[in-house]
Amino acid sequence: MTDVLAGYRVVELASWTFVPSAGAVLADWGADVIKIEHPETGDPQRGLISSGLVPGDKGVNHFIEQPNRGKRSIGLDTSTPEGLQVLMKLVETADVFLTNLLPESRRRMGVDVEHVRARNPKIIYARGHGYGPKGDAADRGGYDLASYWARGGIGDAYAPHDGGYPPFQRAAFGDLYGGLAIAAGITAALLKRERTGEPSVVDVSLLNAAIWQLGMDIVGAGVLGADLPKFPLTQMPNPAVNLYRTRDGRYLAFVLLQGDRFWADFCTRLGRPDLITDERYVDSAARFVNREQCITELREIFAAQDLAHWEKAFEGFDGVWDVVRTAREVHDDPQVIANGYLPRTVDANDNEFALAASPVQFDETPLRLTRAPGHGEHTDDLLGELGYPPDDIIDLKVKNVVL
Repeated sequence: MTDVLAGYRVVELASWTFVPSAGAVLADWGADVIKIEHPETGDPQRGLISSGLVPGDKGVNHFIEQPNRGKRSIGLDTSTPEGLQVLMKLVETADVFLTNLLPESRRRMGVDVEHVRARNPKIIYARGHGYGPKGDAADRGGYDLASYWARGGIGDAYAPHDGGYPPFQRAAFGDLYGGLAIAAGITAALLKRERTGEPSVVDVSLLNAAIWQLGMDIVGAGVLGADLPKFPLTQMPNPAVNLYRTRDGRYLAFVLLQGDRFWADFCTRLGRPDLITDERYVDSAARFVNREQCITELREIFAAQDLAHWEKAFEGFDGVWDVVRTAREVHDDPQVIANGYLPRTVDANDNEFALAASPVQFDETPLRLTRAPGHGEHTDDLLGELGYPPDDIIDLKVKNVVL
């Protein structure tokens, strides 16, 4: 049973990735998610391939597919009285209203909490923000690069210790994580409603998502009264918790938190049993004092052989380690495939590709994912479900209210 939310309906008035990715997770879990898109423009991400910002192959727009799979799309101009009426009819049938509109836009369009609850008092109202619903920044728009990566401290956490530029975040890095948090909040609100009959307003901001993810640093900084130190890789407190480069330019990550427990076997597999009893490295305390020298020596050892050599040398090692993989390697990783973490789907043009499954499985069953909808693909079906006769649907199309 993977359709744990079967029977629940979500109306999503949102675009880009952050909030739509929450709808994708809910669709993964079996909810009927209805994506509201403007009849002319649709979700702006539909245009990223034609604008050249996103590389595409055979027309597959992964920026649409990943956060919109499994949904139904209706092309609807909610700025018109007729379009708003259609939206509210959908709201009357829904369990959740999901949006990323800014406060002023919600009020102006007549889709704020009080408007939606007037048509459906039991609906769960979920909002995704850049900076949260209160404070001076509540009305500011936010993408994850600004609200999550910059304001939330993630970028600084990964900036070089010598004061160089922070790294630029990967696409939708905070959006997808924040969307998962929205989906979790909605699910908890559904449970509360089932038990108490009371609906909730669910709020998730990219800023708060960053604070949660960087919690160890931020809480620690508050306790200590200063930012936590950044250790360059040449000065890591535990040389056995570090990254090491191989001769062919690959990297190995070792996480031997209990260094003394694994040190002997680690050195043996390195082909350097002499390091086991070397007084400079004989235990964790000694390795801390001599960490720079130890790391330099370990770097030279790893740099002398290719990745294939070290994979064989550490096969069966009880300590935690792994290879730093590229995105393309993860895509074809046998462990990923075995667990169904990248289920495959087919789009309307018969292009087959993988989508990243949201990271929850029920009963050890991989998710079954379907493609993202075309722009307004389900307009006629949804209007028919609402009881609109064919002539009225045609009239709405003539007026450009629907696509």
